[in-house]
Amino acid sequence: MTIERVSITPEAAEIIDKLRGCNGDLLFHQSGGCCDGSAPMCFQVGELMLNETDVKLGIIHGCDFYMSRDQFEYWKHTHLTLDIVKGRGASFSLEIPLGVRFVIKSRLFTKEESENLEMI
Repeated sequence: MTIERVSITPEAAEIIDKLRGCNGDLLFHQSGGCCDGSAPMCFQVGELMLNETDVKLGIIHGCDFYMSRDQFEYWKHTHLTLDIVKGRGASFSLEIPLGVRFVIKSRLFTKEESENLEMI
C-alpha cells in the first residue's frame, strides 16, 4: 500500500470544479511565504513556470500539486490536506474572487505511513 503525500476535502474539490469550468486545467503550488504567508496557490496550467527546483507531491482532484524542493525538505514528514475557508487571501490564486481561499491542514506521518510513502 502506497501512502499519498497530499489529499483534498470534498469542499475544496467543489471549488476546483468551479474554477476548472472557467479556467480549464489547473495546478497547485504550495507557496513558501511572502505576501500571503505559506499558502496553496491555484493557477491555470501554463501560468506558473515550474523548473527543477519544484517537487511534484501528487495529484489532487485531477490537479498536479507542487512545492519548492527547499520547502519540501521541511515538509517531507508531513501529510497535507487541501481545504478551503471563507475569506479573501492576498494572493494570486484563482479562488480569491469566490470569497474563499485554499488552506493546507497538515499532520506528521505515522511511522508505518513513512515506510510506505510514494517516492519522489
